[in-house]
Amino acid sequence: MTKITVSRRNMLATGACALVGAITLPASVRASETGTPNLMSEELLRKWYTAWKDKDFATFNSMLADNFTFSSAAGDDHISKTTFKTQCWDTQINFIKDFDLERVATGPNDAFVKYLCYTKNGKSFRNVEYLQIDENRKLISIECYFGAQSSFPSAVSKG
Repeated sequence: MTKITVSRRNMLATGACALVGAITLPASVRASETGTPNLMSEELLRKWYTAWKDKDFATFNSMLADNFTFSSAAGDDHISKTTFKTQCWDTQINFIKDFDLERVATGPNDAFVKYLCYTKNGKSFRNVEYLQIDENRKLISIECYFGAQSSFPSAVSKG
């Protein structure tokens, strides 16, 4: 067993640095004070993915804030609610069969979701999405992360 000796001065300096770092982190980066998931946010997210599965445009539309934006590596850079409906909902909805929410991590006003999506044409793909939720429990932004089109195709990809 190796014995490591640390002076009290170095130990206190390390502790002080850690404390300063924890205090100065933005609130959105800190873990929740309770350390428990936000069940209201998780319920909202499950409703969101169910709306996709059920092709329920009324629920889909009602869940998006007026100032909603969507971003992804596919060239979507903070597109509006209207553009998101046209470019994402309208082009993908008839191909979506189901979702398995593999991981849901929620905060007070945001969440990460990793899902496996099954398509009607026998394909599947995984995405990770970061969602922000406003005080009215509406989605104000979604950032979608996925791999190359050949390995993580959209529902309508040829690959």
